[in-house]
Amino acid sequence: MDIQLISVQQVQVFLVIFCRIAGFISAVPVFSSQQNPTVVKAALTMAFSFALFPPLEEKIIPPPDFSSLAIMLLVVSEVLMGALLALVSRLIFIAIEYGANIIGFQMGFAAANIYDPQNQSQLQLISQLQNIFASLIFLIINGHFIIFQAMMRSFEMLPPGKISLAGDAVPYLMQLTSKMFMLGMQFAAPVLAVLLLSNLILGILARVFPQLNVFMLSFPINISVALGAMAITLNMAAYILAREFDYLGSKILNMIDLLTP
Repeated sequence: MDIQLISVQQVQVFLVIFCRIAGFISAVPVFSSQQNPTVVKAALTMAFSFALFPPLEEKIIPPPDFSSLAIMLLVVSEVLMGALLALVSRLIFIAIEYGANIIGFQMGFAAANIYDPQNQSQLQLISQLQNIFASLIFLIINGHFIIFQAMMRSFEMLPPGKISLAGDAVPYLMQLTSKMFMLGMQFAAPVLAVLLLSNLILGILARVFPQLNVFMLSFPINISVALGAMAITLNMAAYILAREFDYLGSKILNMIDLLTP
């Protein structure tokens, strides 16, 4: 392509698209994992930017004042916009890790932690297992297509530089965050009920047989019982995840609508 055919307005439009997608890719589940090389994420951002540029070139009107300050403010707002939309989808994975942390603690895995490259933190074994399971369900039901379609709609519903936090966007985000704890408890409740019953039986055995070392016996029993309960409720967990991922696109669109001034 002849470099003279590229106008300043086209460069501005491409910069706007690139910044919003870069913020989205840097925070969206699965794709933002540290296991994915930075070069791959950068190439993915460039590929999506080039793919969205032709249909959005005529719809996006850059600001007339494109000074250095205007560029910096526009870049920051678009990156934050993309990261905010990705946060809506990440809340589901946070809820899963929250519920899995409770299960792991009750199983006796409180001290058994491994490094999670996606969040760059120490994570319990059960949390990592549930996180991988949720990622598989997310990809199987084409959740990545759902969130990227919502991302494309964001350019039509919310033009660049028009983000507004004065409406109901922040209360809606707080509402989604509160539901995150409820979703985490839905994952953990069946296993916690079985573990409670197991501890109750062990307590009765400790009273009936005082010479029995219940403390040492509880670790293998609780681990086996919890893993068995997780295996039995696996279909239920997959159903809940699929339901939440199906509504993910509408949640992102609602957030975009609330961010519109």
